[in-house]
Amino acid sequence: MNRVAHLKKEATPHAADQTAAGTRKYLYAVIARDPQEDYGPSGINDGVVYTIAKGRVAAVVSDLPNEKIRPERRHLSVHQQVLQKLLGRTTPLPMSFGIIADSAKAVEKILSTNQEALLKQLHRLEGKVEMGLRVAWDVPNIFEYFVNTHPELKAARDRFLRGQREPTQEEKIEVGRLFDRILQEDREAYADHVESILSPLAVNSKGTNAATNGK
Repeated sequence: MNRVAHLKKEATPHAADQTAAGTRKYLYAVIARDPQEDYGPSGINDGVVYTIAKGRVAAVVSDLPNEKIRPERRHLSVHQQVLQKLLGRTTPLPMSFGIIADSAKAVEKILSTNQEALLKQLHRLEGKVEMGLRVAWDVPNIFEYFVNTHPELKAARDRFLRGQREPTQEEKIEVGRLFDRILQEDREAYADHVESILSPLAVNSKGTNAATNGK
């Protein structure tokens, strides 16, 4: 959320700005105030996950030593596992990986300053879950697949790349451009088709470029 401006990504702070060791707070999510404050030692670096509450909301955090937290697979996995655990109990407003506050007081100030905005977002997400869907062409060779399914591309390939002579650089570029155009058109068509199927079940959706799984 853009309004949560006092949170910061992991960085190398000046020594004078650092608080005492172990008092920084790594944030996983914001939830409606929860009577349960301890979620066990399931956080990054086996830290105890608990809540810091202010008003009607609470931040789910764990203590963080004065060390860098890199986006390593083990840390990303722990972050995701904490969010999954929260999903089984409440509606979390998830934080992206690497959000850190300097102290519990800093967390409380953020919750207090953004109380109404956070409550609004929590209400909007209540009873819903965010899901990612990745659609890919699972074929050994994506170019050959498109050649075999698009006569226009097959004709260009045969005309420029299958003769006895070596094709010129311009001819290779022309075939490449045609392939890229057809690929993009198919991506958009498949994305529209998937969205039309899922839209009755979704409150909101956001699309990205489709991926290919081939050589």
